[in-house]
Amino acid sequence: MDYESERQTRKRRIDPQLQARGWRIIPYNPATPLSWCQNCAIEEYPTANGPADYALCVDGKILGVLEAKKISLGPQNVLTQAERYARGLINNPLNFDGFRVPFLYSTNGELIWFHDVRYELNRSRRITQFHTPDALREMFARNFEANCEWLAANQNNHPRLRPYQIEANAAMEQSIAKRKREMLVAMATGTGKTFTLVNQIYRLMKSGVGRRILFMVDRRALAAQAVRAFASFEPEPGLKFDKIYEVYSQRFQREDFGEEEKFDPNVLPQSYLTDPQPGHAFLYISTIQRMTINLLGRDAIFATGDEPIDDDADKLDIPIHAFDVIVADECHRGYTTGELSVWRKTLDHFDAIKIGLTATPAAHTKAYFKDVVFRYEYERAVKEGFLVDYDVVKISSDVRINGVFLNEGEQVVVIDPHTGAEQLDQLEDERQFDSAEVERKITAPDSNRKILTELRQYCDEHEQQCGRFPKTLIFAVNDLPHTSHADNLVHLARDVFERGDSFVQKITGRVDRPLQRIREFRNRPDPGIVVSVDMLTTGVDIPDLEFIVFLRPVKSRILFEQMLGRGTRKGEKFSDKSHFVVFDCFDGTLLEYFRKATAITAEPPECETRTIKQVIDDIWANRDRDYNIRALTKRLQRIEKEMSGDAREAFANYIPEGDLGKYANELAFNLQQSFINAMKLLRDEKFQHLLVNYPRAKRTFLVAYEAEDTVNSEWLVRGLDGREYKPEDYLIAFSRFVKENPAHVEAIRILLDRPQDWGTNALQELRQKLAATTERFTIQNLQKAHRVRYDKALVDIISMVKHAAREEAPLLTAEERVTAALQKLTSSESLTDEQQQWLERIRAHLIENLSIEQEDFEELPVFTRFGGWAKANRAFGNQLGDWLKQINEAIAA
Repeated sequence: MDYESERQTRKRRIDPQLQARGWRIIPYNPATPLSWCQNCAIEEYPTANGPADYALCVDGKILGVLEAKKISLGPQNVLTQAERYARGLINNPLNFDGFRVPFLYSTNGELIWFHDVRYELNRSRRITQFHTPDALREMFARNFEANCEWLAANQNNHPRLRPYQIEANAAMEQSIAKRKREMLVAMATGTGKTFTLVNQIYRLMKSGVGRRILFMVDRRALAAQAVRAFASFEPEPGLKFDKIYEVYSQRFQREDFGEEEKFDPNVLPQSYLTDPQPGHAFLYISTIQRMTINLLGRDAIFATGDEPIDDDADKLDIPIHAFDVIVADECHRGYTTGELSVWRKTLDHFDAIKIGLTATPAAHTKAYFKDVVFRYEYERAVKEGFLVDYDVVKISSDVRINGVFLNEGEQVVVIDPHTGAEQLDQLEDERQFDSAEVERKITAPDSNRKILTELRQYCDEHEQQCGRFPKTLIFAVNDLPHTSHADNLVHLARDVFERGDSFVQKITGRVDRPLQRIREFRNRPDPGIVVSVDMLTTGVDIPDLEFIVFLRPVKSRILFEQMLGRGTRKGEKFSDKSHFVVFDCFDGTLLEYFRKATAITAEPPECETRTIKQVIDDIWANRDRDYNIRALTKRLQRIEKEMSGDAREAFANYIPEGDLGKYANELAFNLQQSFINAMKLLRDEKFQHLLVNYPRAKRTFLVAYEAEDTVNSEWLVRGLDGREYKPEDYLIAFSRFVKENPAHVEAIRILLDRPQDWGTNALQELRQKLAATTERFTIQNLQKAHRVRYDKALVDIISMVKHAAREEAPLLTAEERVTAALQKLTSSESLTDEQQQWLERIRAHLIENLSIEQEDFEELPVFTRFGGWAKANRAFGNQLGDWLKQINEAIAA
């Protein structure tokens, strides 16, 4: 870069930027009154401490001082010079603890720093553009201190808020009062992040902290979901949010909303973005893709999974004060550095309070938002009863762990992934495919079928116990044309489960109207099984989902937790959903891998940012030369592995025999020996073009019909501490708990020593205290463990406690225990027909409840419809109370 003086920087860089924001640049003239200098940047404005480079005049008052430096100097520390001039404007009518203007700027023409000095807690910050005169006028008129005082003085007591949501709101409001401009809120999937922020946005708008608010998401489906959330929220009695404040969104399609839902989005007027007004009070819900187009143009946009890009979005001139507050939902997004760069540029453009919202905070997200001001983790949500925990079924598949080995002479089907053409082939030599290549280069249908068959056993057992088929989501490796793992699983599952095509469906970006398919999966009995890849990994609310099957290897903790989060919500139609089940089809290695991960994901975004030309240019310019040589070498080696024979011939025009691998290995040495000569080829435009557009090797895909897999499974119980127990280990832990806790759990002492005190209260205490243990000793878990360990189904809780204390105690079902107890009591009695009828009703009740009280006869229909306590007591000669005591004692004996 040529030398550039401060004056040149001002004329070439700073003046055009000020003019673009609506400032008229004029030289200082003592004869010109300030009332004539509307929206002017006055050059060399005199102060008692020397001339200010620019004084920003609005409505006859100097509201800002701008200190300029040449491009080679950093502007951040120059703000102190602007402070000196601000104190020297002694004739300005304003005074903020010695500062005679409220707003200070410093810039070198590239970077701009800004400081609102009216309040001691305000921090200086970087901004991307100068504020417009209207922005300064609006900021000057706003009393942010009073806005924050409103938040502190007005109680946050919406009746639908849960305690932790109130905590989250308080944490955000306290951070805003401390003048924090970026903050991160981390709340587990299913805990109502959106509702928490809907309530927060209302309070920010009501207080005046934020009047123009942007709610930004990364998928149109999430935008539609947010529109519904705000439309249904009633912050004041009888008034919905959208009746108090304007709510706008981008355009939607009919399929973004359910068939029964009103489809009437209120599209934001363009002027609300390009010409923000102080009187505006609105919420705008938009995808980050659309906002990126509005700010940076279509060339900057990136695709997110299957998300379509809006055709009606255009680049606009949006000032940095267009929004007071920005909420970035699912802000962990940005899996590549390219996406992350665009994501940051979009957020950075605005001079606003920025709130990041996520269930899975990543390191790069925390770095941007700086402070995690509130965290509500999955484990706490489970303990407090707002989410459900999960059990694990570890499916062991030889193919998924060790890959596929094919012997010489085996027949395989070779598929052309481009056309779908199939050809039968016989192997002339053995071949080995490791597990990472399964479903990418080869598939073994026997493996998929056996895993699905194993899954069906658990589905059938669940249906038998609960009376419903478990809603099941299977994550496949891919959904590529002609070699789709998702398609193969759908085809096989329809065969294995034998319930018709509608029962098993695929939901990916390659199906018609995928959002409608998601709603059908959520709200209807069919489909019972859905196969997806990544479309259902985030932002999809399916509360009744009970089985999640990982047939897709995952290494991203963000993605894994989002996928797992599909099952954590409490049931909606099925209020008895106590947990969900995760099927790890990689012998438990998937869960084991993420069990060791930290709460903040440290994984970097995936690379590939600079073009190969940029790497070469950096080497030529001697920028981090050694690093860039190593980076280029790796890229050349990767090309050598991916290129076809035709590419080798093309490279032969530049390097001996087209051997790019050898050329890459010798590159560092050649550059060291003769830098100019070696760079001559690298800088050749035709060679660079070939490095990007070289012919790739044709991909093939094999179907190994003869390859057989060995598949088995093991159910594990997951404790509240995340530890997983095999059934035998779980029962050992239960036995230890029973033996060590009679003094702490009265019900255990009663069962072991005082059966005459057994009753409903003791049973309730036993259930509650067992379920609250770290090991989650629920009756359902204990029954499963006993079934696996002892091949005894539906063992009752009394038998389980007695057997845990004394191994010789028999394991009985509730029916066996009740039948034996009543036979013992009545064997020597002569009962009337009416007494027999009442005992049969008592028996049915005991099988379900294992205890009985007088109140049951007065409250439960099984007794009240036959006359209740009075009639039953008369049937037993007014001695029914004694009978019940004997029955409870016999049950517990």
